[in-house]
Amino acid sequence: MIVDRQERLLAAVADRGLDAMLVTDLVNVRYMTGYVGSNGAAVLAPDRRLLFTDSRYLVKARAETRGVEVRPAGRDLLGAAAAELADLGGRVGIEADHVTLSHHARLVEALPDVELVPVSGMVEDLRVRKEPEEVELMRRAAAIADDALEALVAEPIVGRSEAEVAWTLESALRAAGAEGASFPIIVAGAANGAVPHHASGREPVPPGTLVVVDLGAVVEGYASDSSRTFATGPLPEPLERAYAVCLEAQAAALAAVRPGIGTTELDAVARDMITEAGFGDAFGHGLGHGVGLEIHERPWLRREGDGTLEAGMMVTIEPGIYLEGLGGVRIEDLVLVTEDGGAPLGRFPKTLMTLPARRGGGG
Repeated sequence: MIVDRQERLLAAVADRGLDAMLVTDLVNVRYMTGYVGSNGAAVLAPDRRLLFTDSRYLVKARAETRGVEVRPAGRDLLGAAAAELADLGGRVGIEADHVTLSHHARLVEALPDVELVPVSGMVEDLRVRKEPEEVELMRRAAAIADDALEALVAEPIVGRSEAEVAWTLESALRAAGAEGASFPIIVAGAANGAVPHHASGREPVPPGTLVVVDLGAVVEGYASDSSRTFATGPLPEPLERAYAVCLEAQAAALAAVRPGIGTTELDAVARDMITEAGFGDAFGHGLGHGVGLEIHERPWLRREGDGTLEAGMMVTIEPGIYLEGLGGVRIEDLVLVTEDGGAPLGRFPKTLMTLPARRGGGG
């Protein structure tokens, strides 16, 4: 699998008229070599495939990488890579979205006879379509997150702090075998639910409102992402209606997922329904995004852009309605784009669920 990725990247390198590629983004290094660590860079060329790292990772890197020769480089990865690139000569692609100005200056100084060509998205173009092994890891991550939600809703959460509930969820993820949460888990009750990326705090979850729960698990580097919104008792009419509208819009967008649909067209499926219901100003973010080794990666499903979905992409479908000062709702599924539609990875229900009050009638 990893060696095949290298072959596909080198084919793209040749198509660009390049002689080699310097990969420095650690997520891309992992994807291309299997290396997992905080200090690494790869040089990929038709006649050599090298991974540079320092002594902390050498033994581990030799065990986990495929198709590359692991070389010690101390902390000066650029110096070691530059020495190899100087020998190669020609035109070398560098990751324009990752190489800093200072790193670029160092490479220019060290490689006066090499043409450094900034390129964007060459590895990401490969990452955007998931391989079967990647899909299986993400399916496992989604199942772990579902199990954590199932355990959570069996117990009262009203009166517990958002942070405590978030930690309960993360503990469940880790106990089930996840490496951890794929992002800081969001638990947002009442007015906090109107903040899409609320940081779970010490506020207690109140009764008679909505609480947004956004979580994901990581399995062997691959993330999941899902959101559910729960009631904690009878709701004010605007929140009850917002939930119904959001659920209907999410279902319509899920049904519209297919290869060839434009990302802006898909965003509009949900956005138009929410707007027609009078909540257009309350849905500010995009419909979704890609997920994989990163929790936010290509493709982007939003109002602007010109991309289209392809089979093998993994995307979230997550419309939201946020009513400032009152509360919010977000319903999100992680979806694999298949040859004839979309297949959600999660199984947790989306009908509005009212969580139990504290035992003894409290809450």
